[in-house]
Amino acid sequence: MTEVNKTLYIPLYGKALVSRCGIILRDKKAEAIWAAAGFPLGAKSRSKWLAYYMGMRAAVFDAWVCEKCACEKDAVVLHIGCGLDSRAERVNAKNAWYDIDFPDVIAERRKYFKEKENYTMLPADVRTEAWLYALPNGKNAIVAMEGISMYFAPEELKALLSRLAERFENVFLLMDCYTVFAAKASKYKNPINDVGVTEVYGYDSGEEAALGTGFAALCERAMTPAEKINELSGAEKFIFRKLYAGGIAKKMYKMYEYEKRTV
Repeated sequence: MTEVNKTLYIPLYGKALVSRCGIILRDKKAEAIWAAAGFPLGAKSRSKWLAYYMGMRAAVFDAWVCEKCACEKDAVVLHIGCGLDSRAERVNAKNAWYDIDFPDVIAERRKYFKEKENYTMLPADVRTEAWLYALPNGKNAIVAMEGISMYFAPEELKALLSRLAERFENVFLLMDCYTVFAAKASKYKNPINDVGVTEVYGYDSGEEAALGTGFAALCERAMTPAEKINELSGAEKFIFRKLYAGGIAKKMYKMYEYEKRTV
């Protein structure tokens, strides 16, 4: 795998850890995959604080996708940059679901997941447009892009969003992004450095990230909801609020909800 693709093991470890602890996210599949994969992560990537953060972020994405699937029953779900995540199983929606990632990632994924009715694993480089032709014709799409926008150069991200907006009449998108400051700081101190990644990109607003793509930024979403923080113990709850849910964290990492609707 490339260095960027290896970053998938960081959230996998986080989800496995919180699931084993019985907090934040229930994900037995992540536990099993992590135990089988045995990927060597550095100390920063194995931080329990980062694991809590990864678990909370995943839980927010899960809840959003579940909500959208309930409202948009005919929409196709596109989980772009799925890695080894088991969101399709956790959400268990009836919508047609596509887990999409680079061919080497999907090859690894096939060791642990099986395709079935309404569930497809699609090997693709989404920086191209060829993969879009493998999708069924449809009016609506629900798109989850968790933990991947920072690896796209701005022109690559805008091209991807533009193609999605052109391909579907209505698109509902949730995407997390680094800020410009966080992207610069990541060259020197970030868990992704453990797997050799130093070049990432950031935006200072949701509008900036999707400018000119056909998407409208609706709102910023919290990645560390209070009800999830409250699942931590007393001392950990206090520390997490200060380090990962406080002002500094909010200046570095954002989550935006977007829509592209055909009037």
